[in-house]
Amino acid sequence: PVFAGMNGSAIENFSCVIYNIFLMNCTWQAGRDAPADTQYFLYWQNSRDEEKMECELYIKDENCRNTGCIFQNVTIGTEKAYFLVNGSSKDSLIQFYDAYIDLYKIEKLMPPSKIRVNCDEIKNDCIIQWRRPQISHSNKDKCFKYEINIKYK
Repeated sequence: PVFAGMNGSAIENFSCVIYNIFLMNCTWQAGRDAPADTQYFLYWQNSRDEEKMECELYIKDENCRNTGCIFQNVTIGTEKAYFLVNGSSKDSLIQFYDAYIDLYKIEKLMPPSKIRVNCDEIKNDCIIQWRRPQISHSNKDKCFKYEINIKYK
């Protein structure tokens, strides 16, 4: 496809992560050949039924250029979310970047909670119990595999 705008002006290294159940952080780097006055704007759509929304809380670099966005109250839907980052400059047209992302694939899981350990010295065994991590996209237990690392002191 042919994109209007100067080659090398679109953002690079775009990535997003969801953490603490409903927060999402997206970051990017300015295009290598983008003019110094280029400013970038992120729009996203959680599903086809929703409106496209602009980022409300930008992360800025030392030149006051937008290089990321923090989203609050994100819910993970069943379809891919759409992200678009375009730019503007006095000097030239800036190429846009877009991506479709499955949000559940970028969720960083919380640790399990309410961990309890009961050991019986006579039987020489321990029972370890915990609550599964809270996640934003599902209430199913089948998603989880646990690894227990026990160190004797």
